[in-house]
Amino acid sequence: MKALLLVDIQNGFCPGGNLAVPDGDKVVPVANRLIESGRYDLVVASQDWHPAGHGSFASSHPGTKPFELGTLAGKPQMMWPDHCIQGTPDAELHPALKADDIDLILQKGENREIDSYSAFRDNDRDAETGLADFLEGQKVTELHVCGLATDYCVKFSALDALEMMPGITVRFIEDASRGITPEGVAAAIAEMRDHGIDIVTSRQALAD
Repeated sequence: MKALLLVDIQNGFCPGGNLAVPDGDKVVPVANRLIESGRYDLVVASQDWHPAGHGSFASSHPGTKPFELGTLAGKPQMMWPDHCIQGTPDAELHPALKADDIDLILQKGENREIDSYSAFRDNDRDAETGLADFLEGQKVTELHVCGLATDYCVKFSALDALEMMPGITVRFIEDASRGITPEGVAAAIAEMRDHGIDIVTSRQALAD
């Protein structure tokens, strides 16, 4: 069983969103080609779904500016602009994404006290979303991961898949993803590769 995981392809991370990733909308047509290819037995998407006043928001910490490093739940935390707040247009999946063909959409980051980059679990590595159990229940043996942003939610989702689902093959689709900074993307790709994750293009992913 081969599955595709689309990470946080939401308005908030695309141009015009509250935490826009440069060229974030450019992943949508690539993701749609992957969805429509018929090469995946299962298509899953994650969705950042923060309550208002989430602890990762700079606005929740007086005197703190977005993109400053602070702490949350006793751990280092990048402080973000308010983004992907539950029920707002910012949190919706990109309107051009072929969401009707997605088999499961799961939401993350709902606990005000801890951030959740990974589609599999919170940053404290304690509370899980149930995605690993779902994929294992579907007998998924190969997972292709892409979306926004490479240097945060995509990277952590790919690494958690590898750790939480022993024996699975994980592939990162580079051209179906975008990151916040070039340096962060390069470091994320190097880290994923060092852990045994294949780095591929969408053409390579579909050719297998």
